[in-house]
Amino acid sequence: METATTDRMQHDYQLVCAARDHGSHKAYADLMAAYREPLYLLLLRMTHNTTVADDLTIETFGKAFLQLHRYAPTSTFSSWLYTIGINTYIDSLRRNHLDTVPLSSAQRDSEGDFIEYQIPSNQPNPEESLIRMQRDETLKQLVDQLKEPYRRIIRMRYYEDLSYEEIAQQLNLPLGTVKVRLMRAKNLLAAVVEKKRVEI
Repeated sequence: METATTDRMQHDYQLVCAARDHGSHKAYADLMAAYREPLYLLLLRMTHNTTVADDLTIETFGKAFLQLHRYAPTSTFSSWLYTIGINTYIDSLRRNHLDTVPLSSAQRDSEGDFIEYQIPSNQPNPEESLIRMQRDETLKQLVDQLKEPYRRIIRMRYYEDLSYEEIAQQLNLPLGTVKVRLMRAKNLLAAVVEKKRVEI
């Protein structure tokens, strides 16, 4: 068992080196083919949502491929990848977290004090609003650098908030083609971000 794990680590590291040092498309594809399904299942168990799990899977691979220079063969590639996946999931929770604001009701408790409730608020504070605006504007500028049809499909998915099925219907494409094209668009966008060295 230990020998099999060591062999797997060596094989994966060879793929990482080929992708990182030589830009091997086959190496990237082999890594994704080997770990996409288990990563997706891990994220699905956490999110209980197939669409969200699929989006996080693609996002995780995008981050991992941009950070291959940080991977060291002291642990398995799968453990390193799953850590990025979990962090990506946590980041998504933070992005979608609803802030709360206090509200004193007209009701009093048994000691005569007002009862304070926490009600959800989706309104960010001024600092958060500014950061989001800056990031949104930066991201839009980067998306504009993509060629069609990748620019269009990113806009449809993330700015128009269309589902995969709705995109497929509007573009008259098979659902599988939409998913592949969107994945390619994300990879291209990640490459643009890396090239520009812009934090979004």
